[in-house]
Amino acid sequence: MTTLRLAIVGAGPAGIYAADLLLKAERKFDVSIDLFDQLPAPYGLVRYGVAPDHPRIKGIITALRDILDRGQVRLFGNVRFGTDLTMDDLTRHYHAVIFATGAIRDASLDIPGIDAAGSYGAADFVSWYDGHPDFPREWPLDAASVAVIGNGNVALDVARMLAKHAEDLLPTEIPDNVHAGLAASQVTDVHVFGRRGPAQVKFTPLELRELGELRDVDMVVYDEDFDYDEASKDAIASNKQVMVIDRILQSWRKRPGLNNAGGEASRRLHMHFYARPIEVRTDAAGRVSSFVYERTRSDGHGGVTGTGELREVPIQGIYRAVGYFGSPLEDVPFDERHGVIPNHEGQVLRQDSNERVPGVYATGWIKRGPVGLIGHTKSDAMETVRHLINDQGSWWHPDDPSPEAVVALLDGRGIAWTDIDGWHRLDQHEIALGAPRERARIKVVDRDEMVQVSRGE
Repeated sequence: MTTLRLAIVGAGPAGIYAADLLLKAERKFDVSIDLFDQLPAPYGLVRYGVAPDHPRIKGIITALRDILDRGQVRLFGNVRFGTDLTMDDLTRHYHAVIFATGAIRDASLDIPGIDAAGSYGAADFVSWYDGHPDFPREWPLDAASVAVIGNGNVALDVARMLAKHAEDLLPTEIPDNVHAGLAASQVTDVHVFGRRGPAQVKFTPLELRELGELRDVDMVVYDEDFDYDEASKDAIASNKQVMVIDRILQSWRKRPGLNNAGGEASRRLHMHFYARPIEVRTDAAGRVSSFVYERTRSDGHGGVTGTGELREVPIQGIYRAVGYFGSPLEDVPFDERHGVIPNHEGQVLRQDSNERVPGVYATGWIKRGPVGLIGHTKSDAMETVRHLINDQGSWWHPDDPSPEAVVALLDGRGIAWTDIDGWHRLDQHEIALGAPRERARIKVVDRDEMVQVSRGE
């Protein structure tokens, strides 16, 4: 029987789900899968893109770990595609590859002043507070008033982490350097701005409700944002999620002393709707000094239109949370406009001719863009895997598909790669670091230390 030697690049949920689905699928060939990731630890955005105070979401790691622990997939961590391992290497040692590299860059926001000192991408901030080894250990939190641009879950995560008191994060797996940075934060006011109204937001009720539960943080909403048009009223009446979001916001309006001004808490989190970004203004030193937005209004069809009224809010820092964006890969087609690998249902296409690239597939956010929750990744992978199985006739013909070949290749290049046993060592090490302080774990941030612990060195 033919054995498919498959490489999957990216060990986040998308890559792991693809491996699991292929192993469980009905097929007329055996399967041998190698999973590669540039980080020494697996799980991608579940480990490095979910806020540390969301342990229930991180519970998905249990399911991913069960897949890896079955022993049917080999993990090669700390291996960078394009340098440590190339497309030529893959074609020599595998029959096909699935790219599941996700989207970790910030989408751009094209307004004047967005690149000023004190202006940041939300994805970079998330990577910092999640202890991503390839990001700086320190983050400037010297601004008293900051703006967060966006009305999705990432915007709320960023706003919550900025407003939350550092000591309330101690029970989580927050890295020590991040806790120290947040403990020294000067933030007193966080302003969240979205273009549309409360009935058209992209965040989920759970994320919103958590904001109102923060200790010593007042939620500030504004009466003018709740003069609903018929389209908004219909959305609230017909959609349970929108109804719950409205109920939460309305409850904040009823809190004594909070509406429009704030109460007695030491920090405030302001929710601004109908606000289209216009400009980031700066001071004489070139640092962020204020945010200018145009007041919008409902267009009656679920969208908004401009009113021409400009407003200015004094701030000293700004975070854009307007979406994630994929990164190009060496020798792989890439759509610069949409930040994805061009594909048809996961089958990668050439950019110039739209013809299929034999043996090359994509799944997850690098395939469809950064939309949908983690659970959507499984159905997405199913589509890609189905094509991979049916495309047996167009697989590559590797010179040496033996499982030992790629190990010899990486060792010969001096790559300090990590495996699933190494992840178990690192996992237990982090848990042990946290135990004396009654914390879930203390995440190791330094890449070299991660590798040394993983490799038992």
